Amino acid sequence: MEYRNSALQELKSFFSRRSSLASLIWVNAAVFLFINLANLVFWLFGASIKTEDVDISIIASYLAVPASLPALIEKPWTIFTYMFLQEDFLHLLFNMMVLFFGGQLLVIFLDAKKLVLTYILSGLWGGLFFILAFNTFPVFARSLPYALALGASASVLGILVAAATWSPNYTVQLFLFGKVKLKHIALVLIVLDLISIQKENPGGHIAHLGGAFWGFCYVLMLKKFPGSHRFGTFSLSRILRYPFRKRKSSFRVYPGDGRPKTDEEFNSLRAEKQKTIDLILDKISKNGYEALSRAEKDLLFKSTNNQKEE
Repeated sequence: MEYRNSALQELKSFFSRRSSLASLIWVNAAVFLFINLANLVFWLFGASIKTEDVDISIIASYLAVPASLPALIEKPWTIFTYMFLQEDFLHLLFNMMVLFFGGQLLVIFLDAKKLVLTYILSGLWGGLFFILAFNTFPVFARSLPYALALGASASVLGILVAAATWSPNYTVQLFLFGKVKLKHIALVLIVLDLISIQKENPGGHIAHLGGAFWGFCYVLMLKKFPGSHRFGTFSLSRILRYPFRKRKSSFRVYPGDGRPKTDEEFNSLRAEKQKTIDLILDKISKNGYEALSRAEKDLLFKSTNNQKEE
C-alpha cells in the first residue's frame, strides 16, 4: 500500500509540473477525449460517426494522415495532427506508457527540447515511411485510396530508440522480465514491427519503423557530429516566442551566494555540473541505476526536474 501511494504521489507530482513530457501526454489525452465526446454527441443525435472505408470516425479522418497523395494535398495538416490522434483507449494507454518511460530517459540523457523535437520529427518520418510505402509497393495498391494512419506510436518509438541509441546498456527493471538493457527493448519492438507488417495494420507498423529510423539517426548525428547539437536544440517554441523575447543581460544569478555571475562564470559552472551528470550517466550505463548513491540519485533527479526551456 505504501509503494502504491508513493507511485501515485510521483505521478501527481509529475503531471502538476509544467514539463514538455507532461504536455505531450496531456495533448494526446485531450485529443482522445475531444474525439470521443464529439462522436458521442453525433451518435446521440443519430448522425453517422463512422467512415465508409476505414474503421475510424468521420472527425478522426480529418486528422489522420492519408497514404493517397491527392488526399494528402487536400489535408496537408494531417502529417502533423495524426501523431496526436488515438480513438481507442488501450491504444492511447500503451502509447502514453511508452512515452512516459522513454521520455523521462531522453530528458535525462539529452534535454526537454530534444524530447519535443524527437517526438515531432519521429512522427513526421513515420508518416513519410507510411506514405512512401503505400505509394511504392504494389501490394498496397488496392488500399491506397483509403488508407489512413493515426496514433503516437511512431513518435514514442522514435523517442525510445533515441534513448536506447544514446545509452544502449542502460538497464531498467521490467515486471516479469527483471533487468533488461534499453537496446534489447528497442530491438524487440523493432523486430515485432517488422514481422507484423504482413499481418494486421501494415501501415501502422511501417510508420513505427519510420519513427525508429529517425530516433536512431538523430542520436547518431549528435554523437558523430559535435556541431549538430545546435540543430538539436531547435524548437517550435523558439519561433513562436521570438518576437517577445527580452534582451538577455550579461549577468545572471546562479544559485549559491546570490552574487550575479557573468556569462563566462555561469557557463563554466553549468559545464562543471554537466560533467558531473555525465559521469553519473556513465555509471548508470555500466552498473545500472541501483549502483548510484543517494546523493547521485538526488542530483540526477533535481537536474532533470530543473531543466528550463528557452
